[in-house]
Amino acid sequence: MMSTLSRHAFDDLALSGRAVSPAAFVALAISVLLLSGCGDEQAEANAPAPPPPQVTVANPVVKPIREDDEFVGRFDAVSEVELRARVGGYLENISFEDGQIVQEGALLFTIDPRPFETTLGQAQAELDSARAEESFTRRELARAEQLVTRGNISRQVVDERREGFLSAQARVAAAEAALERARLDLEYTQIRAPITGRIDRNYVSEGNLVEANDTVLTTIVSTDPVYFYFDIDERSFLAYARDARARGANLQEGSGGLAVVVRLADSREQPFEGRLDFSENRLDPDSGTMRVRAVVPNPDLVLQPGLFGRVNVPGSLPYEGILLPDEAIASDQNRRVVYVVNEEGRVSTKEIRPGPRIDGYRVIREGLTGEETIVVNGLLRVRPGITVAPQMVELPPVAE
Repeated sequence: MMSTLSRHAFDDLALSGRAVSPAAFVALAISVLLLSGCGDEQAEANAPAPPPPQVTVANPVVKPIREDDEFVGRFDAVSEVELRARVGGYLENISFEDGQIVQEGALLFTIDPRPFETTLGQAQAELDSARAEESFTRRELARAEQLVTRGNISRQVVDERREGFLSAQARVAAAEAALERARLDLEYTQIRAPITGRIDRNYVSEGNLVEANDTVLTTIVSTDPVYFYFDIDERSFLAYARDARARGANLQEGSGGLAVVVRLADSREQPFEGRLDFSENRLDPDSGTMRVRAVVPNPDLVLQPGLFGRVNVPGSLPYEGILLPDEAIASDQNRRVVYVVNEEGRVSTKEIRPGPRIDGYRVIREGLTGEETIVVNGLLRVRPGITVAPQMVELPPVAE
């Protein structure tokens, strides 16, 4: 209506043909705009109110849970051996492929055995000679003991022959020891695997001189099971000790045998289950941490010494927990809040204290009882005090 009157006023001026001053034209234009604004405000006042925003709401998941603490650590071999030769000589043969899995007792290196075979033959000859001398002196002693009873020889001769027999016995013992040492040296020319595990590359090529007890030939690390070492802080240590006392565990065993789960950096790998078996007997005074060890089975040989991993250790006793998806938690400066919808659809906020993630949800340690109706989708469309149109859904026990 107002816009129609304004159009008629301009039409009348145009038809009259009279000159219009600029001031009069501006005044007429302002009046037209004011009349148009009044018409828009009246139209908005008569327009219907917008419908309340639609949001998705749900009750928190309430179920028995146990919180986990996560630590970063590194895998290490249960056994690691540096292979060195016990005898010196020239390396004659290498009997393995670099990096293969070797079994305990498998032949790995062979040192030229010919000098040791010669030494063994010489030791055998010396033993035979010593035994022959020992046999001769035994007979001489027996003959002298018979003659001394008849007075044919003096007692001094008997003593001298007894001394000769005892010396011959000692030479036999020394020759036997030398023969055994020669046999060991010949056996040591064949270097075998002391443990089952994965072997490294050969550090010395065939034909090189190997120094006894000095030259490192290769290394072997065991592969199944493996150790996982990680450090826990003082606060966690005290909490674990308190929980262990509550469940009646034997703290003298050092770790209580708790079951743990270890995950690799590659999320596509399935987690590995292990068990704590050792903890150090004191905290490091510099870092305030204690080193703990878990034993993890490794039948598929996926885990290698030196790999990093994340271990989840039970951080609490089982209790009735309240869980919500992360999407339902909003930030209000330094606070964490959720939007609660009452029976009339009115929205209000509640401050919460979130905890770790379990089964795809966030643990709510404080602020909720588990009976509230929480906005889980559409947080951008709500604010405290407004009325919403809630659509109720049920959260599964484990988030997809």
